[in-house]
Order: sequence, then C-alpha cells, then structure tokens
Amino acid sequence: MQSPIPAIIDRPNHTEIMARLPSEWTSWPRDDSSVNSHVLTTNKTPSRFKKNKIRWPKRAVVFISDPHADAYAFEASLIAAGVAERKKKAGLGHLTLTKKGRQSEIIVGGDCLDKGPSNLELLRSVKQLYKLKARVTLLAGNHDLRLLMGLLALARKKDVGNQHFFVRMGKKVVPLFREVFDEYLADTKWDKKIPDEDACRKLLFPGDDWFKEFPFHAAGFLTSEGIDREVRKMETKNHSFEKHCQSAGLSLRQVYATSLKCQQLFLYKKGEFNWFFRKMELVAKRGSFLFLHAGLDDSMGQMLLKSGTSYANKAFHRNLKRRDLFSFYYSSIANTFRTKYRDADLPLTARGVEAIHKAGIHVVVQGHINRQQGQRITIKKGLVHVEGDITLDSHSRKVEGLKHYGIGATLIDKDTGIVGLSCDYPTAKVMTAEELQGIYE
Repeated sequence: MQSPIPAIIDRPNHTEIMARLPSEWTSWPRDDSSVNSHVLTTNKTPSRFKKNKIRWPKRAVVFISDPHADAYAFEASLIAAGVAERKKKAGLGHLTLTKKGRQSEIIVGGDCLDKGPSNLELLRSVKQLYKLKARVTLLAGNHDLRLLMGLLALARKKDVGNQHFFVRMGKKVVPLFREVFDEYLADTKWDKKIPDEDACRKLLFPGDDWFKEFPFHAAGFLTSEGIDREVRKMETKNHSFEKHCQSAGLSLRQVYATSLKCQQLFLYKKGEFNWFFRKMELVAKRGSFLFLHAGLDDSMGQMLLKSGTSYANKAFHRNLKRRDLFSFYYSSIANTFRTKYRDADLPLTARGVEAIHKAGIHVVVQGHINRQQGQRITIKKGLVHVEGDITLDSHSRKVEGLKHYGIGATLIDKDTGIVGLSCDYPTAKVMTAEELQGIYE
C-alpha cells in the first residue's frame, strides 16, 4: 500500500512565532534556572583543566533537541532560529532555508518520537530538511532507540536479554502505533494471517521466567541499582502496557499487526522512514563542543580519547546490526543516549573527565533533561554541560503547566557565543566566548 500524501496542515507564521519570543538579548543570567551553583563558584572546574582553550565550531550550529513528535514546535523553532522560513503556503513541506540556514549546521539532539501530537508529521518535517539539502546531523535519543529495540527484538529470536524490549517501550509508543494503524492499516485486511489475542500476547510480552532470570543475565553488565531499576520498571510496564493499548482503541492483534508495519516502515530498505535510523549518529564533535543526547561515562571517555567520534558512530551502527541487543542496550554506547548520571547509570568519574578533556572536548551540549525556563549551563562531574531540552512538545507542556507549543533553539557560534533562545524565558540568554572561557580560568 502506498503511503498517502500528507495533509496540508496549518502552521504558525513568522509573525506569530516572533511574538512569543523574547525581544531582548542579555548576558547569560545567573539565576537557578539558567546555571547551577558550580558555574558561579570561584573554583569552577578542577585545576588541572584550567588552561583548556575552547575551540568553537567552524560553522554556526543550531541545536534543537527533544521535539517529541511535535512538528509544529520543531518547525517554529527552525524559523525562530533564523534558519528556515515559510513561503505563502502554510502547510507541511513548505519550509525553505534562509541564507543563514544554508550556512549553518542543524543538529537535532534526539528524541524525535513519542508524546505527540504526531510522530509521523515530525518525521516528515525532519525529512524535509534533508530534501532542502540542509546540513543536518541527527543524533540518537533514548525514545528513538527504544522503538528500534522493540522492533528488532520482535524480529529476532527471543532470549532473556531481549524479550522485554517490546513491552519496555511502554505507553509512550502507543500514540505512534495508533497513528501507523490509522494511516496504513485501518482500511486494509490487516487481520489476515495475524494470530489470535493470546498468541499475540505471547509474542509481544516477556516470558513468565524473565523476572527471575534477568538479574542473573544482567550481572556484570549493569550496576546493582541499574538491575533493580530495570526489573521494577518492567513490573510496572508488564502490567499496564495492554491497558494503555486498549485505552487507545488497539487490541493486541492490532498492536502486533502495527509492529509488523513499523518494521516495514523503519527497518526495510524501501520503508518510508528507513532513513531515520540509518542517518542517526551517536555523537558529533565540533571544535571543543560535543553534541549528544544524554551524557558520558568513563568507558566512552576513553573511546573518544583513543579512537575519536567517527569510531564511536561506527561502533553505534555496527552494534545495532549484531544479534545481541542486550549487550548493546546496556553498554557504554547506549549509556550515551540514556544516562542522567544516576547511581543506576554507568559512572563518569574524574578519570573519565580527564580523558574527555584530553580528547579536546570541553563542553557537552545535550538534550534529555527537560527545562521549563529555557537552556541551562551546568558543571557535572567537572565537565561543562549545556542543557538544551527546553520542553518543546505540546503534550509535555500541558502536563507541566506550560502554555501553547514550545519554541526555541540553542545557537552556538564563535562570534556570538552560546545563545539560549526560548519562549519560556523573558530574554535570550547569551554567553560570550570570553565568558565561557572564563569558566576554565
């Protein structure tokens, strides 16, 4: 069945977007929402890193992270950043690049999927940038890879390491399945050759022994806190996943049929969204700045020092092709798009930070940690992080009491510095090259 032509959907215009953005640019604020206490102290970074010289990206970077299936917010953020504009027609697919857009690099910081309002629309908005021949770098997010793990686990032979990955996607994947079913399957004989409900349940859910076997299987890969967290998470999802599907009007037969369709769309060579995981990268280094979704650990620090980002990205893709999904998803590679520096995560210590600095990385630009008052600069484990997830998607904003859809981007350029642009902060936050360098002096 051919993919239908996307409907023309009203989009916010330039005037509307600019009316919701701050009109003033001020020096990066020193309030709690914009920095953590370590940035303000005299001893900001460990003394051995004091003479690090920050190198800026050769090309201006526009970092937009965690759009979470909100094409409205994503496209508005591109326009707000000055890299795209909308011509007379206001529908999906009618963005064009500005001069700045043709000269800049657009880095999408991961988590394109889940939450809503529309996963398929967001994917098509990102694809439009490639069609416009924009310089786009698409980074892996935990929500994106969670879908991939679920689809791959279903396509491969079940074992104790992978049989929980489908249900592990949880309720956040249900809106995507609803979209895919409605758009591709609803008017077809989708139920042909699909097993009954009980058989589908056995195909989709982990076996009864999984909860006993997994802690032993994971020993030596995860921390004890990580194993406990994973089992607790799965206990909750195992009990609630079918209920969430039913609430969305999907039977397990429909979920299974939709998962097979998603495999075609995302994994097959001719699938409409085959490009999504194929173009994805784990990390991108530009000057002294490392762009990624979540964070780093000691092992990744050593990998970046000894082998560089190109090797890390190749290792990311090659590990996805291996049959052992468990070893990939709980590895240092996957920790890069999952960590929040919790006890359950792989550790980043002074040894890892030293390796990262020796690799020429002095600033990490990340998504994953959503903020409600624009971007935040923090020092974590002695390493400067710029947190660029500013709660764009309308679903999260409604839950968190924020109005409308989100608009904003993190702009990084050697002439201007770091600019945090967000509709949720009264001014554009600006940290000049000199001020950033001051953190290391």
